[in-house]
Amino acid sequence: MNDIAKKVLSGDQRAIARLITLAENNDSAATKVMADIHPHTGNAHIIGITGVMGSGKSTLICELTRIFRKQRKKVGIIAIDPTSPFSGGALLGDRVRMMELAMDDGVFIRSMGTRGMLGGLTSAVYDVVEILDASGKDVIMVETVGVGQAEVDVIKIADTTLVIIVPGLGDSIQTLKAGVMEIADIYVVNKADRQGVQQAVAEIESLVDISCSEKDRKTPIMQTISKDGKGIEELVKEIINHFKYLEKTKEIEAQRRLRYEAELIEIIKKSLMNFIFDESKLKNTVEKKLDQISSKEVDPYTAANEILGKILK
Repeated sequence: MNDIAKKVLSGDQRAIARLITLAENNDSAATKVMADIHPHTGNAHIIGITGVMGSGKSTLICELTRIFRKQRKKVGIIAIDPTSPFSGGALLGDRVRMMELAMDDGVFIRSMGTRGMLGGLTSAVYDVVEILDASGKDVIMVETVGVGQAEVDVIKIADTTLVIIVPGLGDSIQTLKAGVMEIADIYVVNKADRQGVQQAVAEIESLVDISCSEKDRKTPIMQTISKDGKGIEELVKEIINHFKYLEKTKEIEAQRRLRYEAELIEIIKKSLMNFIFDESKLKNTVEKKLDQISSKEVDPYTAANEILGKILK
């Protein structure tokens, strides 16, 4: 077994950080290590946390982490930040906000940029979840970017998905029609000391009554004030209850299969893109096709089919 893999499995923080960096950079050295650690995954509870910017996701994660640590659970936190389309950089502000947790050896925090990937996640997140899982983390929380209705990809990776809502942020009808509302396993109305909290809860309740009318589990609606730590212990209990429900109904197996499917597709997509833009293979072909498209000699669909034909030969 690779030396890095052994260190990751022992929970070595430096080895974990190094392997994550290799995975993020799509380094070939990470492939063998990922193969070594894969048999040791599947033990962690993956919690996806999504919601609009300003809903208090980072503060909520800090408070959840405190409760999980009191329960002697090891916690991994993956905070996704938007990547600039101009510079390619990311602010990674979540790491700054969670610095107080960074001194705890039982907590590992990693901020990551989206690197142009839509859906509120980054392509390397599947690898990072596996790495933290193999390293012995009991709970892994994945915080999405926080940009609105498009953030539904988190359901592909999480066992339990929390959708965070804040009263008084604007158009209440938007809350009901947003696609992100359909993925919640638990609704969390955060900043519940604000005006309009009862209206927000009532709107979500009406949505739940419709969407859960034929289900054996009704999606709970929790109220929290994360900056004061209020409602957090009750939320943790509901998160644990949901995981027990998944285990009891065997739905956890379907959830994990969905994650592996998404991960497999992502790996294939990345491999194809690397192959297409490899200087020694297809890059010249792509450049020629771009010239032909620009001069109207060929249309983009025909050019794409010709490139794919070369790959599939």
